[in-house]
Amino acid sequence: MQGIFATINAVLSFVTPVSDFFWDFPKMFDFWKAIPLIGEFSLAVIVLVGSGIYFTFRLGFIQVRKFKHGVHVLGEKRKIYKGISPLAAFFLSTAMRVGPGNMIGVTGAIAAGGPGALFWMWVSAFFGMATAYVECTLAQIFKEKRGDEFVGGLPFYARKICNNKVWVGTLLSSIYIFYALMCLPAQGLNVVTSIGAMANIVTGIQIPVQSAFFYVVSVLLIIVTAIVAFGGIKRVVRASNRFVPVMSIIYVLTVLLLIVTNLNSIPYFFKAVFEGAFTPDALFGGAFGTVLMQGVKRGLMSNEAGQGTITMPAAAAEAKHPGEQGIISALGVFLDTHVICTMTGFIIVMAHQWAGNGAAWKDAGTYGKFLLSMHSLTPSGMENFIMFLVSLCFCLFALTCVIGFITFSEIAANRISSSKGFINGIRILALFVAAFGIACSIAGYDLSNLWAFSDLGNIIIVYCNVPILYMGFKYVLKATKQYTENENEKFTGEIIGMDLPVWKKD
Repeated sequence: MQGIFATINAVLSFVTPVSDFFWDFPKMFDFWKAIPLIGEFSLAVIVLVGSGIYFTFRLGFIQVRKFKHGVHVLGEKRKIYKGISPLAAFFLSTAMRVGPGNMIGVTGAIAAGGPGALFWMWVSAFFGMATAYVECTLAQIFKEKRGDEFVGGLPFYARKICNNKVWVGTLLSSIYIFYALMCLPAQGLNVVTSIGAMANIVTGIQIPVQSAFFYVVSVLLIIVTAIVAFGGIKRVVRASNRFVPVMSIIYVLTVLLLIVTNLNSIPYFFKAVFEGAFTPDALFGGAFGTVLMQGVKRGLMSNEAGQGTITMPAAAAEAKHPGEQGIISALGVFLDTHVICTMTGFIIVMAHQWAGNGAAWKDAGTYGKFLLSMHSLTPSGMENFIMFLVSLCFCLFALTCVIGFITFSEIAANRISSSKGFINGIRILALFVAAFGIACSIAGYDLSNLWAFSDLGNIIIVYCNVPILYMGFKYVLKATKQYTENENEKFTGEIIGMDLPVWKKD
């Protein structure tokens, strides 16, 4: 086992510099840095934020105009004949969006770029809502019917937009599946270790990682994940419908409790965030480009706007109009960043541990910094209670990501082949990779390179997806025009001038 892992780790050791290159390009070149203002930004920031701004203005701030309507759709009861409901698709996408990155990613962004990184998360997420609207509207327009379900997303609309070229869909499906497989081990580890943390709190003893408890928990995790994943998307939806509201509400209420017990720190929070956004503290490098980069980069990893990965559950919904699911996806970005990530931001910034406890802050890992901040805000006598709730949220965040990666890989695999044998093969491979990662983690091996791979996977998929969004934007404009001007008129392929089997006249 050790030899196998060492080989894999050696192969992946190149990932961090490659990831940094794609995220920082072309800021490493003097000619670029010499350009006023623009030289502060990497191509990744320009592509992500720039596209969000472009789509926002071209669509007339659709994320604002249709925000209330989207909330109404989420609360609407309707009979579903095929696929899943818009609300179920919202929960399914949120299961992937709201993950450990909402704690670890935000903490890492603030630790590297300062409190101002949170401001740029908000800004990029606001414009990212428009990007999410575009990609998920395309997912709905070009979705396909398979039995009593709908399948679609990036590999499907990419193929249609690129003159129905089979290799385009196959390539993008493969990229996503490979990316998901590399993210599974670390997320599996997060589930197991957070369960261990809760057990430690309940029992009052430190349970060794290499013990019967962790072995049993690991096996049960794989079994439960297999039962859910092999039950198809509708069983996954039932699970996400239960997990997502619970984990979101618990986390928000837990942080609100900490805020209420530290009201005197609220003015500092807003002052630090808004000042740090434009005049970063020298402690964090004092570079505007750094704080902005951290905000956008970690924001993307959390809300996934522009990445194309959340388009798969959007396509699975039985929506009345493609734009309807588009605005619901935009609401998902809002919930993830402006609500959940902000909760973590409150903890890290209000605690201000980098100044008051500098040595401990510097030496702690990213999650350690989060815990250090949380403990400093927790009222005396409530430490175990708060820690248990946070560990529970972290566990559910990671578990829904594990299930989501497997499910979304299955949807992507449908673009390659819908044969039962192939789909089951993808499921088994994903479970094996998750189990292997958990085994390596319990054995004490380092998985840090896999986190770097997640960064790399994010930006590669962005560079694949965003150009296709521009190519297909003309269809989104036509669909949106009807959606906003003639809301009660049935959407058909004729609206965009294409033959769409799913969107035919009755």
